[in-house]
Parts: sequence; C-alpha cells; structure tokens
Amino acid sequence: MATEPAKVVGTVTVNAAFLQEIKEDSHELRRLLAEAHAAVAGPVGMHMASRQLAELLARLRDQLAMHFALEEAYGYFEEPLSVAPRLSSQADALRAQHRDLYLEICELVDQAQRRAYHESNGNSLRALAADFLAFCDKLQQHESRENDLMTQAFGDDIGGGD
Repeated sequence: MATEPAKVVGTVTVNAAFLQEIKEDSHELRRLLAEAHAAVAGPVGMHMASRQLAELLARLRDQLAMHFALEEAYGYFEEPLSVAPRLSSQADALRAQHRDLYLEICELVDQAQRRAYHESNGNSLRALAADFLAFCDKLQQHESRENDLMTQAFGDDIGGGD
C-alpha cells in the first residue's frame, strides 16, 4: 500500500501570557476611546475641561502605541502569515496603517494641548471633536480589517471556508 506524502500544515502557537496582555490592553484601549468619544461628542456645555481632555487624549495615544507595539512585537501579523502567506500584502498594509494612525492621534493630542493652553482659535473644540470622531472611524475600520485578516488566516488553518 502506497502512502501519500505528508501534508505540510502551518501551525500557530498560543502564548497565554501574551493573550492576557492583549486582552488587558484591548479593554483599556476601548475604555479610553469610549471616554474620549463621550467627552468630544456630548453637548458643547458638557465637554470636559481642556486640560483634562488633553490628558485623556495623551493617555489614549500612549495606550494605542502599546496596542500597536504588542501586535507587532508578538507576531500578531507574522504568525498568521506563516499559515496563510497569500495574506502578506494585506498584513503589510495594515501594519503600515499603525504609523499613520499613531501620527494622527499625536496630532489630536497636539491640538488638544494647544487648546488647553490657549494657543489656538475659538472654534478648535468643534474641529478637534470632528477630527477625533473621524480618527475613531478610521481606527475602528483598521481594527475590523485586522480581525478579518486573523479570521481568514486562522480559518484557513483550521479548515474553515470549505
């Protein structure tokens, strides 16, 4: 009886400590996003003090930097690509968006700090709010595309989509 050659299957190892860190990071990131969203989206009279908003956005910036660093440092992209190399261009594009999104949140922090220290014009709160809400939409779309990438890669690995 002839034997068939062994099928090479990519595997992904799961690091429990890494998953816990990602979970905690994601929870804190979502909390800060919700808090900042509420601060800029509420009625004009309900906005938090300028310095508090600047501090909140700075904490969000730092948390987002941690979020992106965790994804990149722990192979969040490389692991799935070893399983599904056809997704590499999509992963590269998503990884490149980390820099753009980080620079965008840095600019929002700068705007908030200029406003807090009276270095900007009077309509800056509305502009900051609009810019922040647009940033939130971009970030949500980015995270959704990352989730789709992981689903595609791991779905292929476990035989999904058949």
